[in-house]
Amino acid sequence: MADFIDLFVLGDGEEVLVELIAAFRDWKGSGKPRTDFLRQAAQIEGLYVPSFYQVEYQEDGRLKSLIPLISEAKPVLRRRIVVTLPPPPLRPVVPFVEVVQDRAAIEIQRGCSRGCRFCQATSIYRPVRERPQEEVIKSVGNILENCGYDEVSLVSLSTSDYPDIDKLVTALSRNYPNITFSLPSLRIAGSSIQLMEALSSKRKTGLTFAPEAGSERLRHIINKCIPESALLETAAIAFERGWTTLKLYFMLGLPQETLEDVQDILRLIEKVHNLGRELMGHRARVGVSLSTFVPKPHTPFQWVAQDKEETISAKHEIVKGGLARRGLKLSWQDPKASLLEAAISRGDRRIGRVILRAWQLGCSFDAWSEHFKYENWLQAFAECNLDPGFYAQRERSLDEPLPWGHIDIGVSASFLKREYQRALRGEETGDCRSTGCQVCGFEKSFPACQARLEKTQ
Repeated sequence: MADFIDLFVLGDGEEVLVELIAAFRDWKGSGKPRTDFLRQAAQIEGLYVPSFYQVEYQEDGRLKSLIPLISEAKPVLRRRIVVTLPPPPLRPVVPFVEVVQDRAAIEIQRGCSRGCRFCQATSIYRPVRERPQEEVIKSVGNILENCGYDEVSLVSLSTSDYPDIDKLVTALSRNYPNITFSLPSLRIAGSSIQLMEALSSKRKTGLTFAPEAGSERLRHIINKCIPESALLETAAIAFERGWTTLKLYFMLGLPQETLEDVQDILRLIEKVHNLGRELMGHRARVGVSLSTFVPKPHTPFQWVAQDKEETISAKHEIVKGGLARRGLKLSWQDPKASLLEAAISRGDRRIGRVILRAWQLGCSFDAWSEHFKYENWLQAFAECNLDPGFYAQRERSLDEPLPWGHIDIGVSASFLKREYQRALRGEETGDCRSTGCQVCGFEKSFPACQARLEKTQ
């Protein structure tokens, strides 16, 4: 995006935005050239001005160096982090027309300490910061009074990990009996069903869970260590209590995945489907969604190669064939789109030329399959003398300079490398809030992490 964006705000925006606006206000009335404003902005922690850096590449296409061109540009840019969550917005703009997600939203916590190794959010939103229950309850009342909504979403990356979430749910239900509350991002556990039941209306339709992998071996590799027994128990509780539809999310192409792991997806789905038929009869529905693993920066899998299209397609066929015999509904992601996603995800500045050329060739709204023009993207890569496979399907060594290596998100490179190596050994890394500090990089700078480290030691 360096070709298109003057400056980036890295991390939490609540505090740095005030500093950025103040700098812009000072410059706006000064009559000085635009470059002066960018120089001033570059001095603010958390602001990144790409034009103040020179990038060089090796003959084989890998990154060679990224060097600041002026003194104001920092060699390493630190992400901004707010230690205490600021008050939530309580007077949002209310549209005059019905929109998707037409509800109020209160952020109850920011960050996730689960540490799924494929997940970028668990890295870039660390550490976990929680909003006090009293503030949540009061904020819900204020936003309802200001906006008139009849539904409120309690927003978090992992809502069921919020401390005493059951007590919060009870208090909200008691204080606002005519309001519907939604809890996104619940983990696979019977307690999640109970939370949903406490807040839902009498009409029970569907629940969504994301095992991600079919085998426990592979779930340990990605550090989403959910026992199969827990998933089946959760499914049974849901069907017993009246939910008719479960949707399961899986990923194909995860690191160390074998065809046996793909078959395990089918076996797990069949067990859930049989449970539904046993408890709900023909009313039970099981939907399945398949996505393709995309290696993401700032994760333990940032060095991993994505599966090639023919490999992913073969795995798709295994799952499609197995589910067709059971009459189950399946949705999946186009492997071609996943290749482009991975190439852009792990790309360097040269990808900007590809994006521009693809747009010139008519590519837009590519997330909609009817607008997706894969051949135009390939032409754009070819005209720029670049190969999407170089970015997406190439395994990188742990000592290779990375295009995003100058961005310090707070999670250390040593922690990511350690997690990658633990993944290869199939070792679990526990949640630091329950098993002790994992020394991810925040243990010396964030008060709650310092206390956790001392307790661990």
